[in-house]
Order: sequence, then structure tokens, then C-alpha cells
Amino acid sequence: MGETQTQQSPPQSSPDASAAMGPASAAGEPTPLYVRVRTYLRTPRRPRFVVELALVALSYWVYSLIRNAVPNRESLAVERAWQLLDFEKSLHIDVEYTINHAADKVTWLIVGMNYYYATLHFIVTIGVLVWLFRWHPGRYRAVRTVLFVTTGLALFGYFFYALAPPRLLPGAGYIDTVLVHNTWGSMASGNMKSVSNQFAAMPSMHIGWSTWCAVAIWKFAKPMWVRVLGVLYPLMTLVVIMATGNHFILDAVGGWITLAAGFAVQRLVNGCSAYQFPRYTPDDPRYEEHGGDRHGDADGDHDGRGDGGPSGRDAAHASGRSPAEGAKSPRGPDNSSGSQREPAASFPSP
Repeated sequence: MGETQTQQSPPQSSPDASAAMGPASAAGEPTPLYVRVRTYLRTPRRPRFVVELALVALSYWVYSLIRNAVPNRESLAVERAWQLLDFEKSLHIDVEYTINHAADKVTWLIVGMNYYYATLHFIVTIGVLVWLFRWHPGRYRAVRTVLFVTTGLALFGYFFYALAPPRLLPGAGYIDTVLVHNTWGSMASGNMKSVSNQFAAMPSMHIGWSTWCAVAIWKFAKPMWVRVLGVLYPLMTLVVIMATGNHFILDAVGGWITLAAGFAVQRLVNGCSAYQFPRYTPDDPRYEEHGGDRHGDADGDHDGRGDGGPSGRDAAHASGRSPAEGAKSPRGPDNSSGSQREPAASFPSP
């Protein structure tokens, strides 16, 4: 009892150990689960090819399965199509019939549009995903999330609002161009229609996906001609879906609304716009090669200033370094322009 008790200072954990444990409160208590989840969602990480390939394949399989399993409800779908057409006439935007018949008069044009409708929907979307994965890995996961959420939301439209396309509207005079010209490849007409839901026209994912591609290309591509082609892609798609008799113009509006909702959900989940993520993550070898600027890089942003990036703490956890180590970087805390600056839009730190 007479012995003097000596106080020992708690052992100091190394920065690497702190980074491995994840963020902790000032009192040393474990970080709440919701904070760790939020940090994980808001920290850019380099995507893994096998995981992303499996995720894309699984997502499209589930999407196709659910879309095609939705009850046809043909009579209701046709009734709604007439209602939609009447509404368009009241707005004087019922241009589908004119475009459909005008395009059908030029055989090479309408045949090309049939193949366009059947193939580019997948080819361009997959191409943009691969491009983002390879050249913009820091942005890939957030931008991909927009596409996945948009597609998922579209399923609700197919289930709750079965709608016949113009070509299946009896007595309206629209031409089913795939049947007339015996074009291969479309799931919407001919022998393939038995394995595809014919009344999943609202919203148009041809428009949703093509606009998603256009935004990504406009934001991240460097050659102006590529960016212009990206913008023209959804506009051409809009003409094609009407020329082939597959969609009303309001189906396209529904696709844009669904895409906007996808952007909103992604922003809520990740804490900022998908296009404010850095091009490369700190754990990517190209990060330092391109300047190590967590706000973007000069050759990937058209205005030269970057679009914003993760907070210092989030970047530290992504790279496996402690925040203190990140602050001691030879480059200094984001001093790429010669003076310190705040990011244009940063993630909230936990």
C-alpha cells in the first residue's frame, strides 16, 4: 500500500497503424459505423477489373430479368399510349409519325437506324465504361453509380407504367421498321419479341444511357471533336427511337428525368457530384505522375483547375497514409498553383 504508483503514458500508435484502423474520435473511441460507411462511400478508390466486370454483368442480367418479367398488360399499355399521344397533340409535339414515315422512305437510312437502335445502345455504353475504368479510375465508380441507379429506377417505370410503343399502337399508322425491312438484331420486333417485354417504353433507357455517355464524354474527353460527337449522340438517338417507332418523345423526357434522379441519388450517397472526383486515386501509380493534385489534373480538366476532390482525411485513408503523412508531402497541401487554395468542392470529412 505504501508503494508509489507511477503513471505510464499510453503507447503511441504509429501513423500506419492509425490509418489501418480507420478514423477514430479524439477520445480514442471507435468511430461509429455510419461514419466509417460514409467515409468509405465518399473516398475514391481504384476500381478492380474482375469486381467491376462481375458487377456490370450481374446488374444487366438482373435488369433484363426483371424488365422482361414485368406483366405485359397489353390492353392497359395500349390505352396509356393513346392517352400519351393525345397529350402530345395538345402540346403540339407529336412529331413521331412524321419522323417515322419520312425515315422509312429512305431505305439505307432506316436500315442504318434499325441497326443503330439494336447495337449502339450497348456498344457505346460499354465503351464509355471501359474508357472511364482505364483512364479515369478515380471517377469511374461514382459515374458508374449514376448509370446503375438510373437503370434501377427505370424498372419502377416499366412495372408501374406499362406503355405500348408507337409501332404497337393499333390504327395509328406507325411503321414497325424492323418488320418491314427485315432487320436483324432488335429485341423489339420480329422473332425476338417473345423474349422481351414489348410494353417497357417509359422511360427510354436508350435516351438515359446515351445522355449518361454524353455527359461523361463532354466532361472528361480532351479533343473537342470527341466532345461534340458525345453531345450529338443522344440527339441522334432521340431521332432514331422515334424514326423506328419504338418511343414517343415523352418517353425520352422520362429517360432524362430518370437520369436526373440517378445523379441526385449518387450525389446523396457520395457527398458530391460524380464529376468532382479526382481523375486518379492516391493509391494509383499515375497519381504522382500527373502532379498528385487531389483536385484533378491539368490534362484531365478543361479549365485547368480541377473539379474538386476528397478531403485530406479521405485521401489519406484511400492511400493508406495517415493525414499527418499526407500533410508532410514534399508537394505540400495542394500547392500546385503556387499558393494554397481550398478545393472547388470537397467531400465532407467525418
